[in-house]
Amino acid sequence: MRQTASSLRQTARHPQASAPVRWAVLGALLGLLFALVFYAPARWLASALNQASAGQLQIVAVRGTVWTGSGRLLISGGAGSLESALLPGIVDWSLRPGWGALNLKLSADCCTTTPLRATLKLGLRGAALQLADGRSQWPANMLAGLGTPWNTVQAEGSLELSTQNLKVQWFAGRLAFDGRVELTALAMSSRLSTLKPMGSYRMTLAGGSTPLLTLSTLEGSLQLSGSGSWVGSRLRFNGEASALPEHEAALANLLNIIGRRNGPRSIITLG
Repeated sequence: MRQTASSLRQTARHPQASAPVRWAVLGALLGLLFALVFYAPARWLASALNQASAGQLQIVAVRGTVWTGSGRLLISGGAGSLESALLPGIVDWSLRPGWGALNLKLSADCCTTTPLRATLKLGLRGAALQLADGRSQWPANMLAGLGTPWNTVQAEGSLELSTQNLKVQWFAGRLAFDGRVELTALAMSSRLSTLKPMGSYRMTLAGGSTPLLTLSTLEGSLQLSGSGSWVGSRLRFNGEASALPEHEAALANLLNIIGRRNGPRSIITLG
């Protein structure tokens, strides 16, 4: 009986003796988890962007963490593509958790006068990206990194991007837009033509139940027009390109590349 009672007393003491150890182990694990999350390297974010864009958007020479970092933005034709273009200057970002969301602030040396801001909300079956109204300006020669036909066209000029109440949603495999996006291409030229510049153009995406895309010419010898809509995750677009009569010869090579020739016009069809 004495030995049994002694054994019971020792057994009863073991949980009390091991409790500090358990708390120490738990504290160490929580500290390690906190360090992994708080100091997660920036290359993790770069890898996620690479996968999400199928390799078309990449961040190279990354520094910092997922939450505050910098790098160089590279545009590519995707997996297996030999074409790429590197944005001049550095891109800086900060990512902060919010109430059920992530808040992003992005600045680019070359292209943003004020930071671009967005909020990302993730759900079980989809995600929503809300962009704050903003304006930025990007070099058109970056498009060459996307591969065909941009690597042949070798566009030059300035691309002004503006957003108004823009919200992009992915739900059950479908893509939906609300708000408005305008892309204005100014003083555009191409290595396929000696005419510089060829003109300025505007592309507008208006969101809604069926998002509509329109293309128009602001001014220039190369005339572009067209319209289309987003159906599910696919864009269907019909447009045409033509040249002012006095510049048809100078723009012939370009018209042959950007669409299917039909007399003096070039027919553009997507989707």
